[in-house]
Amino acid sequence: MNWEQLLSLKRQGDTSKRLRKEQDDTRLGFEVDYDRIIFSSAFRSLQDKTQVIPLSKTDFVHTRLTHSLEVSVVGRSIGRLVGKKIIEKYPHLQEIHGFHMNDFGAIVAAACLAHDIGNPPFGHSGEKAIGEYFSIGNGQKYKDQVTEKEWQDLIDFEGNANGFSVLTSSRPGNEGGLRISYATLGAFMKYPKESLPKKPTSAIADKKYGFFQSDKAFFEDVAQELGMISNKSGNDIGFERHPLAYLVEAADDICYTIIDFEDGMNLGLVSEDFALEYLIKLVKDSIDTKKYHALTTKEDRISYLRALAIGSLINDAVRVFMENETDILEGRFPHALTDKSKYKAQMDDIIKLSVKKIYQSREVIEKELTGYQIINTLLDKFITAFNNDFDGKATNFDKLLLKLLPEKFHVEKNNLYDRLLHICHFISLLTDGNAFIFYNTITAAKS
Repeated sequence: MNWEQLLSLKRQGDTSKRLRKEQDDTRLGFEVDYDRIIFSSAFRSLQDKTQVIPLSKTDFVHTRLTHSLEVSVVGRSIGRLVGKKIIEKYPHLQEIHGFHMNDFGAIVAAACLAHDIGNPPFGHSGEKAIGEYFSIGNGQKYKDQVTEKEWQDLIDFEGNANGFSVLTSSRPGNEGGLRISYATLGAFMKYPKESLPKKPTSAIADKKYGFFQSDKAFFEDVAQELGMISNKSGNDIGFERHPLAYLVEAADDICYTIIDFEDGMNLGLVSEDFALEYLIKLVKDSIDTKKYHALTTKEDRISYLRALAIGSLINDAVRVFMENETDILEGRFPHALTDKSKYKAQMDDIIKLSVKKIYQSREVIEKELTGYQIINTLLDKFITAFNNDFDGKATNFDKLLLKLLPEKFHVEKNNLYDRLLHICHFISLLTDGNAFIFYNTITAAKS
């Protein structure tokens, strides 16, 4: 892979080439990506989607929106630091093509901003609930009516693939979705493969999948424009990662490791003594002991350590990336950057404690159980109504239910897979609160 291609400013539907040296630096194309994501309804819905504590209304616990904003800030810093070093290593990128170090930061920040945009309500349990509706729920009956890869899309419903669809899917009057630059889409694609074969290797890029069968053609177009390296054969589609996808992943890893841990402390799920013991291992080389002891509140002490810890992890991610940049460009780096971090043991310890104290806390488990019930019910009712309407067999209840669909979802889908995915897509874009309202409305109507 080469950076000139990887930094493509092309957008879906373009008929002419966009050159960096011809860009208006007051509103660079990569920054337009960020703006379009910020102003999208899918991004706004993240304000009421679970990060750690489902349906939490406490003022200091992160939602998907605050998490995404923080990941984008960390990603911008990592991107700029890497960009500075890349420009120094390949000066022709600036001298001939006009790229600047801030371009890297802008691409990574935009991709980070969107990294959770396809996640369903109720956190990762929402993804599992959608998948299990098809694998072990009432949706099993559709298995023999779709292809093997389409079925895998459904039973392993993936927020990353759904996010790609949110950013790129066309509808009447809105061709090309948000029309994000190909460079930003490349950085967004952490798992540039289809749902099958499942985990064909232990490489990080094969851990999950990054696009639905319905988006396959455009996904291939993006990967080929960027010069990404194909790593699958026959009828299977998959590529080595865009290098900047490693930076997006690192920013997310850093934030959820440190900030989810901070949420646990603020909620009292992790004691301050435990927290300080774990965080100080990350910041022992940079902590100002005098300043730390002058802080009089728990919140200030935690915030100070959090900031130092994130700074340490950012610098180390940049180090790992640059030490392996050649291998990354050649598609020979099958790891997450944090897997090669000198702080990996400390991060693993924090995640292990978070799993025990936060992710498996009673409050989280109770709310996730509620989410399972809500999503299963919504899928069953809306899929039944949508299919009955297509077959000309809609009941009065079905017709009333379909009137609840937002206007943009009132479209015909002639293919069963497309209809199933359409309803999954609708439910995935609901906030936690709106999913709860829909559930109460439907169950009250049926009782």
